[in-house]
Amino acid sequence: MDEWRAVLAWYEQAGISTFVGEAPRDRFAETEAEAARRRSPAAEAKPKPAQPPASATRPAVTARPAPIAPDADASSVADARDQAGQAQTLAELREMLAAFTGCGLRQTAKNLVFGNGAEDADVMFVGEAPGRDEDLAGEPFVGKSGQLLNRMLATIGIERDAVRVTNTVPWRPPGNRAPTPAETEACLPFTLRHIELVRPRVVVSVGSSSVRALLRTDEGITRLRGRWLSLTTPGGLELPVLPILHPAFLLRQPMQKRLAWRDLQTLRERLVEASTVDPNNM
Repeated sequence: MDEWRAVLAWYEQAGISTFVGEAPRDRFAETEAEAARRRSPAAEAKPKPAQPPASATRPAVTARPAPIAPDADASSVADARDQAGQAQTLAELREMLAAFTGCGLRQTAKNLVFGNGAEDADVMFVGEAPGRDEDLAGEPFVGKSGQLLNRMLATIGIERDAVRVTNTVPWRPPGNRAPTPAETEACLPFTLRHIELVRPRVVVSVGSSSVRALLRTDEGITRLRGRWLSLTTPGGLELPVLPILHPAFLLRQPMQKRLAWRDLQTLRERLVEASTVDPNNM
């Protein structure tokens, strides 16, 4: 009996508090299967989009509905798109997301992590998914990663409260694993609508999962970081996007902070340019 209690205690510490099925699902295998499908000869045989000219300095990467992941419920994804599109305020969007049942992560998470910060911010940060601290607090980027993000913003003269912060997935995956493609796909319409309602000048995509979800790209974050890309939301809003390394990665790889510093300078320069054009909106 003591052994079973120890196992259950370990599950609780890993973030698993509710069992939702009789048989376990290997999310890592599902993610690998999706990656293998994208690498398959059939996928490679599809015509590739025309490449921008070599002289282009800001290649456009447009967000568009992607193929549904193998284990995704197509009706849930369609329902998410329909509901998110109807939200006219952030409060309405939060209520709709809280009632949304198309993502199984809500059954194991303790809290919905919707977002915080200025609702009319010039800069919006979009991360991957909540961690343990965020799940407990119900707020994004409040743990060690959030503290580092706050210090990063301070280096370029930006207060945390002045920016909007959210994630591509609003519920914590058990054990802090990466969200699966199906989980991300189910929640993405709410994230894109979140961006449309805030209408920032700039979106900062934090980490590889966020970049892949927002920009529909398979390129790694180390290749895309520091480059200005372009996002077009379902509502037709076109915004510049700057991918940056995730603060959690920087905590594990402190030597990479020099790259993060360069990216922050790139963000600051863009904001200064915008204020020069229209100082009243800076």
